[in-house]
Amino acid sequence: MTEQALGKDKRQEKQDVPLALYIHWPFCLAKCPYCDFNSHVRPDIDAALWQDALLSDMAHEAALTQGRRLSSIFFGGGTPSLMPPETVAALIDAATRYWQPTSDIEITLEANPSSVEADRFQSLALAGVNRLSLGIQALDDTSLHFLGRIHNVQEALSALDIAQKNFSRVSFDLIYGRPNQSLKDWEKELKQALAFGSDHLSLYQLTIEEGTRFHSLVRQGQFTPMDGDKAADLFDLTRDMTKAAGIPAYEISNHARKNSESRHNLTYWRYGDYIGIGAGAHGRRLNNVTIRHKKPENWLSAVQKQQQGIQEETPLSPKDQAIEAVLMGLRLTEGIHPKNIQKRTGLDISEFLDIAAIQYYSDQGLLTFNNGLLRITEQGVLLTDALTREISL
Repeated sequence: MTEQALGKDKRQEKQDVPLALYIHWPFCLAKCPYCDFNSHVRPDIDAALWQDALLSDMAHEAALTQGRRLSSIFFGGGTPSLMPPETVAALIDAATRYWQPTSDIEITLEANPSSVEADRFQSLALAGVNRLSLGIQALDDTSLHFLGRIHNVQEALSALDIAQKNFSRVSFDLIYGRPNQSLKDWEKELKQALAFGSDHLSLYQLTIEEGTRFHSLVRQGQFTPMDGDKAADLFDLTRDMTKAAGIPAYEISNHARKNSESRHNLTYWRYGDYIGIGAGAHGRRLNNVTIRHKKPENWLSAVQKQQQGIQEETPLSPKDQAIEAVLMGLRLTEGIHPKNIQKRTGLDISEFLDIAAIQYYSDQGLLTFNNGLLRITEQGVLLTDALTREISL
């Protein structure tokens, strides 16, 4: 087969793999002290103006990816449940016209459990959303206050009940590893969370990100983050309890019943192509990384001037793609098949993996590399980031 024909085959193979679409809504009612996401508080938002801009940004990407199928849409933020349901419906309608939706397309929207947003759930379901991701974050009011949340536990549980009545699939988030949180405290909270019967849980350890309010408070000595060994104990407890409940970890912080994994997020971790539109959204398509303008007003201005909000578009070399695929894929319990990365990039495995380092960490019980499958073990999962960087060339 000629090199030209081989390149055509690779392009055709990629065309056959569905895309994912991420839509960013950058606005929140309040900024949480732990949050380093691209979220902003604005008193007045012209929803019609933002809808038109998002549709324009989407149209630009659609023109570049004609013929691709669409397996998922994810409305993230910010707080996308603050979007008018009519805007959500318009964006879903446009996306499913631009790309051919798969028969089981997953359409997720992130929501906060305040009563104002919970009232919108039925309208959002009618707009086409079929999966809700609810940011509960804690199941006691003292912790919610510490985390800067504007809802209380009663509102959270009410919102969860409404969500489960309106959506076939519901996930919710909790943050653990909070200062002074004991193993017993987290065991009780997680047991309560598992009793709600959701098919997916995102359970994150509290991390202190630079540039956040919590980062400033820690520097000022206002509170001390949890000790790493104690946090590791909570992590192990989380894994044990979720596995016993039939909702095991399939990624470092994400747990699901069989066939209930987030298909959208699996696209990221399996290194598939995804479109990112809206302020600050990242995308990866046609072997290019796209980054939208981060500040909402700058993104809006760019779209009004040039019909799209891209600030940077950078081609990815085969080596870049291989390393990113390793870094993302080893977060998953299923691991990666390096030969698939080899097939995608045309590189030899030895050009992106350090085989000697893999052998060393396998001997330590932190990795396994059997039958062409590379995985991080339960023993090594807390070291995932470090291990993937050690074995990547």
